[in-house]
Amino acid sequence: MSEHHVKRLILMRHAKAAYPLGVGDHDRPLAQRGHHEAPLAGKWLLEQGIVPDFILCSSSLRTRQTCTWVCQQLGDKAPTPKLEERLYATSATTMLSVINHVPDTVQTLMVISHLPGVQDLALRLASRDSDEDAYMEMASRYPTSAFAVFEHTKTWGELDGQDARATHFHIPR
Repeated sequence: MSEHHVKRLILMRHAKAAYPLGVGDHDRPLAQRGHHEAPLAGKWLLEQGIVPDFILCSSSLRTRQTCTWVCQQLGDKAPTPKLEERLYATSATTMLSVINHVPDTVQTLMVISHLPGVQDLALRLASRDSDEDAYMEMASRYPTSAFAVFEHTKTWGELDGQDARATHFHIPR
């Protein structure tokens, strides 16, 4: 694939969640800080011209709320997100399997999910020519609302390991 067919992958951890009593993990809402930081992620993506044309979002409430804030900032450029049950509390391997089934018409894919899967997958995909600062930052921590941006020239189905260049790691604050 030639350089003008570069695809982008954005791996985002959901924004800060609350821990209300009597609420199961899947139904935990965003905390006030999460409501503040999630829109900042969308704003940064828009300012950088890194706008997803497809979003896969875990089915949990906190990821859905994060996605809503990101999409609100993207405005009319926001795609309709697809909720994906398999992205909730899952491994990097399962997350990659979901990504491997994305149609190749998608140029910029955003995945909103949870730790440890998001961080494990980011480290698995990062190629040796990744931006060193981005790699070191995502290896040392992957706080809420943080996301890594990758570029690759493969099909989504071919992504496996060390084959996507990490270009950015951003923590909205």
